[in-house]
Amino acid sequence: MNIEYLDYFYKVATMGNISKVAKSAHISQSALSQQISKLEEVLGYKLLDRSNKGVELTDKGIIVLKYADNIVRTYEAMIDQLQSDNENARNIKIEACWSIATYSLPCVMYKIKNRFPKHSYELNPNESDLIEENVMNNICDIGVIYSKPKSQSLSYYKIGMDRIVLVSSSNYNISNEVDFKDLIKYPLVLLNDKIHVVEPITNKMKQLGLKIDNLKILYNSDSAESVKLSVLNEFGIGFLPYTSIKKELYNKQLKLISIADFSIEYDMYLIYDKKIRENKVFYEFIEYFKKIAQKNLC
Repeated sequence: MNIEYLDYFYKVATMGNISKVAKSAHISQSALSQQISKLEEVLGYKLLDRSNKGVELTDKGIIVLKYADNIVRTYEAMIDQLQSDNENARNIKIEACWSIATYSLPCVMYKIKNRFPKHSYELNPNESDLIEENVMNNICDIGVIYSKPKSQSLSYYKIGMDRIVLVSSSNYNISNEVDFKDLIKYPLVLLNDKIHVVEPITNKMKQLGLKIDNLKILYNSDSAESVKLSVLNEFGIGFLPYTSIKKELYNKQLKLISIADFSIEYDMYLIYDKKIRENKVFYEFIEYFKKIAQKNLC
């Protein structure tokens, strides 16, 4: 099977439109359709239902989509290594939880690039479970996540910690210290991070005989920047990673609100394959990453 067929299928399936994918790939729509048809022929199943409105996945297409992205990315990682003509220079792919990738690692990456200038680097945000899976499948080389990895096949090393803090705009009418039960009085923009934000809040509400629905939640958002902007505009208060609001605290645009009976703290861990010692060049990189990250998280 031509891996390119699978790549085109994945792009069409996620975009839902053959013509848009063909345009971005600089091939004709008919040529793209033929490649997907060849994939269907090789697999022996119809993967897409085509219509004037676009395309829809068949039941078999849903199954193929589930695996297509990882297969393509694994293939690309293999090609990257095969094409490397210098063992001392490689493309290192790093994945980290969103707030870590956005706010904590840029300073570390600057130091690492100075120490290992021959390497090229990719830093991408992802979810913890997917980061673990991608490290195990060699889709990325290392990951940085909150809490220890679930898989025993991975090595891990604590490089720092972060905490989820409650903030408001500097002029917002709320005390600098409150009890958790007082939060029901204020509009809240909730960061939609189930494990690190929503779950601890829900558990604390249960202890008080309340439900999370008792909070005055304006809206939920997957974006820390969206929550931050809403808080800056005095729409309400919000829980955010401390690393994401240090600049605004320094500039006195935001203020921390201490909760007398509640706190959320998480360790940050570097994760990588246990077989890393077999590669001297990469092992040196990992050891330097451990050392520098503990001192240079932004």
